[in-house]
Amino acid sequence: MAAKIPWLRVAVGVVAAAVAIGLPFNNEAETVQVFSQVLYLAIAAMGLNLLTGFNGQVSIGHGAFFGVGAFTSAILVVDHGWYLEATIPVAALLAAALGVLVGFPALRVKGLYLALVTLGLAVLFPSVVKKFVEGPGGVPLLQPKRSQVASLIPSLADDQYQYFVCLGVMVLLFVLAASLIRSRAGRAMIAVRDQEVAASTVGINVAQVKVASFAISAAYAGIAGSLSVLVNRVADGSNPLIYFQYSIEFLIAVVIGGAATLTGPFLGSALLVGIRKRFEGTEAMAPALLGVALIAAVFLMPDGLVGLYRRLAARVRSSVPSEPSDTAATTVEAAVPINLNKGANQ
Repeated sequence: MAAKIPWLRVAVGVVAAAVAIGLPFNNEAETVQVFSQVLYLAIAAMGLNLLTGFNGQVSIGHGAFFGVGAFTSAILVVDHGWYLEATIPVAALLAAALGVLVGFPALRVKGLYLALVTLGLAVLFPSVVKKFVEGPGGVPLLQPKRSQVASLIPSLADDQYQYFVCLGVMVLLFVLAASLIRSRAGRAMIAVRDQEVAASTVGINVAQVKVASFAISAAYAGIAGSLSVLVNRVADGSNPLIYFQYSIEFLIAVVIGGAATLTGPFLGSALLVGIRKRFEGTEAMAPALLGVALIAAVFLMPDGLVGLYRRLAARVRSSVPSEPSDTAATTVEAAVPINLNKGANQ
């Protein structure tokens, strides 16, 4: 029997693709930049979700991996004249290498202790940057020239080009994440999250899975950091708390959108950037609203926006009476004469 085509999902996908492609042509440059910020933050949150949502390792240090990607791209562009697009794979590799270095010590700690270890990484990163990176005036801040991050496609404005680069990278990484989760390696990640001891007894190399998850997750964050330089034209290490703040934002995006879901990080990132943009003039209001949103999500939507949608959809489906299938009707009709014959024989 041929499998049914999920027409609703196909239609939603087509509409979403059309909207995504049309956005940069129907909005001002400043708004397009906001959309680009949503995309690269979604990439970082997607990477954290692979580690925390699907593998069960809590990290509050992904801002450091994000910073590694940002400064890698900025240094290669400003000091060595690279095209920024060519620096993205390098940023991913260096962030993944740092993820491996963090992943091995993380094998000895779990839960809150792992969160504290990664938190120290995010807080320590700006101090390390100050020692090795010196921008104009001695400040650890690098700003590529506008010409160094300009559009490589003449028909696209700079903001449109940057948006499409972020969109293309996000779609590619989304497909890779979906393929990973559905693969044998992804099932091993989930098994380690749910029952680590049971997973080891059936032959899963728990240490290898955990370290690999850290590396892949860090690579996603590094790519997001690289794209942030393309969009914002800056890699900033002057604020000692900036990468700690990024780490918290990634975690908020995962929790609000829905941990262990594929689309949740994007929804959470869109909400996060929307709140931040709406109250960007007030230093205290945006963090306060993000905190309120996180508390509301934990109490009202423990499985995030995606989980809320799934529950509502299941409730709607259960409220619609189902019609008896042809197979069931045929079975009833076939059973009636048999019973009658039995009664006649008796």
